[in-house]
Amino acid sequence: MSGVLYLVATPIGNLEDITLRAIKTLNESSIVLAENTKNSQKLFSAHGINSKLVSFNDFSSNTKIVSLLRKLKGGDSISLISDAGTPLISDPGFNLVSQAIDANIRIESIPGPSAVIAGLITSGIDNQKFIFEGFLPKKNNELKKTFLKLNYESRTTIFFESPHRIIKSFKVMEQILDNRRKISIARELTKMHETILRGTIGEVSSFVEKDPNLTRGEIVLIFEGTDNNFSDFDEKLDELFNSLKKEVSLKKFSKVFSRITNFSAKEIYNKYKESV
Repeated sequence: MSGVLYLVATPIGNLEDITLRAIKTLNESSIVLAENTKNSQKLFSAHGINSKLVSFNDFSSNTKIVSLLRKLKGGDSISLISDAGTPLISDPGFNLVSQAIDANIRIESIPGPSAVIAGLITSGIDNQKFIFEGFLPKKNNELKKTFLKLNYESRTTIFFESPHRIIKSFKVMEQILDNRRKISIARELTKMHETILRGTIGEVSSFVEKDPNLTRGEIVLIFEGTDNNFSDFDEKLDELFNSLKKEVSLKKFSKVFSRITNFSAKEIYNKYKESV
């Protein structure tokens, strides 16, 4: 009988934030796959976990995955953990899980801490409908494109951001988004220096520039959804198309405006191709 691949959530900061089931599962696993074994050893030492730690990250080869699948098929149970929080959420492991499913290996989630959810529920921003977009882009043009799309996103949107990029991201953000829009910055969640800033983009921006601590630690950004909707945008896009169609080709028009909407260039092209 095949073993089980366990996806085990670990603390995002405070080492006490681990479930009894997680400790039991990690102790009973043949091996535990960890993004950084040195970091994970601190957790193991704190809770008396003695299972073998094996490095597993984005650079792990397919050969290693095949070897792990062989162990699972042979009856070994293996746990996958990330440095902090729930595995696979902006962390390595997707290829392993995908191939394990294809191999009919049982997958079990051992739920627990998640910076995404912790940041959302402490933000004071509507949490009935939300999306998680991972890390904000590093390149300026991609960052601008991301914020332009937020102008028409009605759902609460959650991002991760690296501390050394937060000031730059806010400068771009202020150029594109309404400064009255609500935002929350959750930094170092569950840790000793946990900080949560809530307010409008304009208000929070002034704190970001003055507080040097925001350039350190892990950051979760939560954006309030907008009241702008696509029916309104459809009308504006129609006006723009009618104004520009004699000067700009439909192909170029579609390509440019796909960058600032949730419509693809093909969708915009098809919308107007009969009007050309």
